[in-house]
Amino acid sequence: MSRSRTLRPRVLLPGAAALAVALLATGCSSDSSGKDSASHQADRSPVAAHPAAESSPAAGANDLQTAYQDTVKTVLPSVVQITTDSDLGSGVVYDDKGDIVTNAHVVGDAKSFQVSLATGGRPLDATLVAAYPAGDLAVIKLSSPPNGLRPAAFADSAKVAVGQIVLAMGNPLGLSSSVTQGIVSATGRTVSEGATGGGTGATIPDMVQTSAAINPGNSGGALVDLGNEVVGIPTLAATDPQLGSGAAPGIGFAIPASTVKRIADQIIKDGKVTDSGRAALGITVRGVVDNGLQPAGAAIVKVTSGGAADKAGLRAGDVITRLGGTDITTAQSLTEALASYKPGDKVKVAYRRDGDSGSAEVTLGSL
Repeated sequence: MSRSRTLRPRVLLPGAAALAVALLATGCSSDSSGKDSASHQADRSPVAAHPAAESSPAAGANDLQTAYQDTVKTVLPSVVQITTDSDLGSGVVYDDKGDIVTNAHVVGDAKSFQVSLATGGRPLDATLVAAYPAGDLAVIKLSSPPNGLRPAAFADSAKVAVGQIVLAMGNPLGLSSSVTQGIVSATGRTVSEGATGGGTGATIPDMVQTSAAINPGNSGGALVDLGNEVVGIPTLAATDPQLGSGAAPGIGFAIPASTVKRIADQIIKDGKVTDSGRAALGITVRGVVDNGLQPAGAAIVKVTSGGAADKAGLRAGDVITRLGGTDITTAQSLTEALASYKPGDKVKVAYRRDGDSGSAEVTLGSL
């Protein structure tokens, strides 16, 4: 029976500031070329009839269709359905030992799961290895991995290009082993996930934007290129506030494969993330407003002892108004600004303290 009634969309609309930063990191597009019409016509002699037929539009369409079908045949057996007591999502077989990578928001608070393979058979028991909500990733492990388990191959994210054809594989709305197609629309996006409705509230950098349909239940599945490699884990679909926060067609986001591999390898080896590669100030903040009730900064509620902010002299009650070259108006804008930095980076932080302005140079720590 379909579990689609229990699904909750994991959706968001990227803020203008996040997109402005992300656009600077957008990858280059790729093109394909073929014969021009004149040379094509010149080849249409009785002797060249067979080669011309092979390069015809119909033949090209058949080649593309064959490539799609080959990729589905190769990769879909590595995409699983993950069911908890209250939700349903997707996952990708990571290795032949039974480790499966998915989204943290798919596993939620659950510790045990039922996993259905695309190749059929009875659901398999699995347990949580660890979740990393800050990056919306998690690893679960099959209790008794079957023979013939097919791990997916993961791509080098640096080689993912705008315009590249991709297929999204997963279990949207409980429709198991579904496939949609599109292209890589952009790379390097910084996107924030809502914290309500089961979301983690994570802000994730370097995401792959795709036009392939991403629906509830696709989360944790595979975004795959025609080289049969996973380029990302589909995680979010954008919403349009002008449409009553309905889905914005053709705008979905996936966590890049290189990030997935880095985090999953740490979870499998150590049971936790030991090096996120993400920068942090070591503070807890909340948003504040000015006398006109407009967002006016991120107020520090708590400073982690020995953390980056503590070492730089920041303290509870300070209101952060600028980080590097970015104005800070909300707690979310601070998180998005930090996503563009790495641990160890030095950055100037402007703040207000008891009505006075101040600044400090902070050496960022690790999230």
